[in-house]
Amino acid sequence: MRIPVAIVGATGIAGQQVLSALARHPTFDIAALAASERSAGRNFEEALMDPQSGTRRWYVAGDPPQEALELEVQDAKSMRLDGVSLVFAAVESEAARELEPIYARRVPTITTARPYRMDPDVPLVIPGVNLDHLAIVHEQRRRRDWHGYIAALPNCTATGLAITLKALDQSFGVEAVIVTTMQGISGAGRDLPALDIVENIIPYIPREEERVMIETRKILGHLTEGAIADRAIKVSATCTRAAVLAGHTESVTVSLKRAASVDEVISTFEAYGREFTALGLPNSPGHMITVHRNPMRPQPRLDRDAENGMTTSVGRVRPDEVMPNGIKYLLVSHNTAMGAGRGAVLLAEYLAHAGMLLS
Repeated sequence: MRIPVAIVGATGIAGQQVLSALARHPTFDIAALAASERSAGRNFEEALMDPQSGTRRWYVAGDPPQEALELEVQDAKSMRLDGVSLVFAAVESEAARELEPIYARRVPTITTARPYRMDPDVPLVIPGVNLDHLAIVHEQRRRRDWHGYIAALPNCTATGLAITLKALDQSFGVEAVIVTTMQGISGAGRDLPALDIVENIIPYIPREEERVMIETRKILGHLTEGAIADRAIKVSATCTRAAVLAGHTESVTVSLKRAASVDEVISTFEAYGREFTALGLPNSPGHMITVHRNPMRPQPRLDRDAENGMTTSVGRVRPDEVMPNGIKYLLVSHNTAMGAGRGAVLLAEYLAHAGMLLS
């Protein structure tokens, strides 16, 4: 029997990404949908229709899951949770602050929003990187008197960075990192005016650099008594928006605790995460990190969709002469796949595998 799940924010871009990853899923059954009050009361097919043009407002490749189209869209504030074992919360941050505790009081809730990411008892999880942090949910449930819990995905910009840093930190130790990002416009949702990005790079994304710095430290941190302690590394980030539809490209320079050759770094990247990928979860990549030897790779147009957008593509691994024990490389990570909806579903797949979804 498949596990019944609910998607909140189903009519928005993030919710549609989750729905796309759940289509014909072997483990999960789409049992409930919810959105804002203006979409509630109609079936999903009707809620997606633009009343002015009659066109379907579906922003993800492929068609909506057939099993979702006839479901009634409920009001997110009063969604019925009877028979639901997991909630995917894919809503804007202000709505998430109010709604997510309503769900987590009763059932496990995976969120793509930021309000609870930095709470000390909320795990900020990348599948295959820091799944041990999920143990903190027992403290979260005890402290908040919840039957369920909140598990958060990080900012999509931090995802590929943290995956590669975790590999390096395990083998050589990481002292400091400098990252410059060239982020796909899909990361801005539908709020970015089209003419702003044409023939352009936007040099500033509000609050993005701070999120990358603080979230990376938490992801790489460790469990302590009743909290997750940040990893004490220096992180300097410059985040820009580039004229690319999807995929975040990041130029990374790392200071290692001990010197490592380029060959050692490449071997570390390629070996990383095998224990996790061996689980064979439906949305898991075959390789957490894919390394390119061709200096013209990775490129977002060529590499963002590798392994369904779930692998982090790395290239141009080379020494750096400025940072102590310096190594630098470029990466491409799919911000709306591993960094968002499909990553949320992969986390849910692990929770099911680990017996962490309540009946």
